[in-house]
Amino acid sequence: MIRLYQYDSCPYCYRVRQSISALGLVEGKDYELVEARNGTAGREEVIRLGGISQVPFLVDGGVKMYESLDIIDYLEKKFS
Repeated sequence: MIRLYQYDSCPYCYRVRQSISALGLVEGKDYELVEARNGTAGREEVIRLGGISQVPFLVDGGVKMYESLDIIDYLEKKFS
């Protein structure tokens, strides 16, 4: 399952969530949202997995990426 590390007030995270919605993906089935505000366990996991403290951060098996437009492009190719 795809994991998207994000937080609600992040505009780049919002952009990715909108794309996920437009693709018709279902939370809990196709993807999981992980709360990753500063100071959360999710943010610590982002740093551990990717090396920097930045969101949105997508993990899909061995695929790990940070940039919102790259994430959207990846999701569109995978699910379109």
